Amino acid sequence: MSFDGLFTYTITKELKEALHNGKITKIHQPFKYDLILQIRAGGKNQRLFLSAHPSYARIHLTNETYENPSTPPMFCMLLRKHLEGGVIENIEQLDMERIIIIDIKSRNELGDLTAKRLMIEIMGRHSNIILVDKEQNLILDSVKHLSPAVNRHRTVLPGHEYVLPPGQGKVNPFDANEEAVLKKLDFNSGKLDQQIVQQFAGISPLFAKEVIYRAGLVNRTTLPKTFLNMIDELRNDTIQPQIFYQQNRELFYMINLTHLESSKSKTFATMSELLDRYYYGKAERDRVKQQGNDLERFIVNEKKKNENKIKKLEATLDQAEKANQFQLYGELLTANLYAVNKGDKQVEVINYYDEKSGTIIIPLDIQKTPSENAQKYFTKYQKAKNSVEVVHNQIDIAQNEIDYFERLIQQMESASPRDIEEIREELMEGGYLKQRQSRNLKQKKAHKPTLEHYVSSDGTEIIVGKNNKQNEYLTNKFAARDDVWLHTKDIPGSHVVIRSKNPSEETILEAANIAAYFSKAKNSSAVPVDFTAIRFVKKPSGSKPGFVIYDNQQTIYVTPNEDLVFRLRKG
Repeated sequence: MSFDGLFTYTITKELKEALHNGKITKIHQPFKYDLILQIRAGGKNQRLFLSAHPSYARIHLTNETYENPSTPPMFCMLLRKHLEGGVIENIEQLDMERIIIIDIKSRNELGDLTAKRLMIEIMGRHSNIILVDKEQNLILDSVKHLSPAVNRHRTVLPGHEYVLPPGQGKVNPFDANEEAVLKKLDFNSGKLDQQIVQQFAGISPLFAKEVIYRAGLVNRTTLPKTFLNMIDELRNDTIQPQIFYQQNRELFYMINLTHLESSKSKTFATMSELLDRYYYGKAERDRVKQQGNDLERFIVNEKKKNENKIKKLEATLDQAEKANQFQLYGELLTANLYAVNKGDKQVEVINYYDEKSGTIIIPLDIQKTPSENAQKYFTKYQKAKNSVEVVHNQIDIAQNEIDYFERLIQQMESASPRDIEEIREELMEGGYLKQRQSRNLKQKKAHKPTLEHYVSSDGTEIIVGKNNKQNEYLTNKFAARDDVWLHTKDIPGSHVVIRSKNPSEETILEAANIAAYFSKAKNSSAVPVDFTAIRFVKKPSGSKPGFVIYDNQQTIYVTPNEDLVFRLRKG
């Protein structure tokens, strides 16, 4: 577990230093379990991100921007009523638990000072954000409600007393000395890392394993000293916030985990930067998966339908390409009617058209006369001959559909919740999905797609379309004639535009990296990316949304780099 009590201790210290005496100016709730508090502190605006998400619960400062719903949720409205304009008096961790308390002084409707507490409980699927009246210790509201039927120990409902989660009775590692450590550990029982987790508060297996690894030859002298030295490092803010990249997973921590010898790692200046980077896109992809699960299933099924259709058409084409054989059978049967009787299953005749082959066996329908069998083959011949062109045309149409749905599948992989709705609208407009009845139809038609903005290292603006609606708007309406346009070569992906006539080589490489990252080749290396001026990009008449042709292009090869994309993203 990365977000343990020690990690909570470290992030709490960072937030306290950054936000002490800060004034809460705005509160937003972009998603069901997530809040953003805009705080004026230390002479600058800060954004505090709070989440009670079942899988991605956390608290940190963020530079990310989130789209807010048109109508704020009730909990958000309540927080605005009680906390906007309030001043943060204190931020502290409760004992060594994964609970952070933010004390806020604000004024009520009568202008009287009131004290409120925002309790952020980071406990996996039991995570919660609870607003409490500090003086009366009463719950005003929470992101998640817990009735007595759900939790016997504590009820989390408005008007009820705030009760802390049950304690575990462990020793606070910051209060321990060598004697206390030795007293709590049984060296004869083994599994000392598990004993450390069981006996000391706020410690996860990650930290305990690191203690054992650093202690080397573990004994009653080395282990307590190593344990306490590592605790002192945290007490003195000697930290190294890092993300560790392993073969099948990523994890983060506030110190260097030397026991993960084979891992690659990246170090960050602050805990908030670490968390902002680690969770970049993760929670959003989870929301997209929930919101767009039915849509993704529909797109995949439509692609499979067309793939099966092509298989059937190709089988028809195989039959159609036997047209000449049907003609031959018909003509040879006509020439040998005297030698065939009704009820024959086959007949062997001389092939006059190919002296080398000698005789040929012709299958017959026992229910038909010799002349009807001949006519049957002439009919098959004519039908097959006429169908070849039609089948080829149908195969082309089905292949275009497959290409279209492959582009949509790729777009779903990097889509935001807003992008999902635009893809859904596109499928409705294309007749693939039924139109929804909407009172705001005129308003929807006037809606302009929202594009993602990036800034290159030299300050040049780079803009990305992440779905077909955005791609069409970006390429055909938003971009100027001389702007530089990029797209992965023969690979489904996003349209990318550099807002410059003559961008630097560095900017082109960075934009190409973004184009490769938002493509089907995201996890590949040496991805080919074409670039040309917008004036050389054309949309063929009647083509699918987002489809273009272009010329006068140049090609460069890049390996997608998520860190670079994150760094260039405009907050």
